[in-house]
Amino acid sequence: MILNILANINYNNIILFDRLINLKMDKFKKLTARAAYLDLVNIDTDMIIPKQFLKTIKRTGLGTSLFYEMRYDESGSKIQDFILHNPSYEKSQILISGDNFGCGSSREHAPWALLDFGIKVVISTSFADIFYNNCFKNGILPIILGQDQVRKLMDFAKNPENQITVDLELQKISFNNEEVDFKINDFKKHCLINGLDDIGLTLSMAGKIDQYEDKANQSTPWLFNNN
Repeated sequence: MILNILANINYNNIILFDRLINLKMDKFKKLTARAAYLDLVNIDTDMIIPKQFLKTIKRTGLGTSLFYEMRYDESGSKIQDFILHNPSYEKSQILISGDNFGCGSSREHAPWALLDFGIKVVISTSFADIFYNNCFKNGILPIILGQDQVRKLMDFAKNPENQITVDLELQKISFNNEEVDFKINDFKKHCLINGLDDIGLTLSMAGKIDQYEDKANQSTPWLFNNN
């Protein structure tokens, strides 16, 4: 019974449904942009996107609630001195933060909110494992650097006229006539450069999946019998 159900699930329909409710992941190769900075450690996922905003399964519309409790007071009014309300940083695409970014409960809404706001790169000295992996699956590049390097970038970003360049193909960050190398897993790098989330990766293997199903249909036709 279970084998029959599994065999008759059309993976193309699952992929189509995902594409109807979510956006295809953009490719990431190189970015030159202004960087916002949060000189805080242990920014957890509830700080990134509080629990009351987790009801949606869409990846869009969460940017307005990013860092909600730091951006708005209890009446819902803007906290004007929060950096993302500063006109010079409100369109930042790079975020620099302290140690252990993305800790706390697992929620994919955290990278969704960052990306919907416009953040494409997060730089820190360390990330929580689940958040780190979720970033790659949603088109965000998380970069781990040493504490001294992160401090230099933060200091550089304090001038809102300054921009930072992140080159994923070369694995380099350029700023203030300096270059910093960063490490990244080869497979994760490949997926980001080619815009491949889990669904995109499956689609890239559609030919092999079809070949497998054709072969299985010939060798075990009773598993594919819809009658």
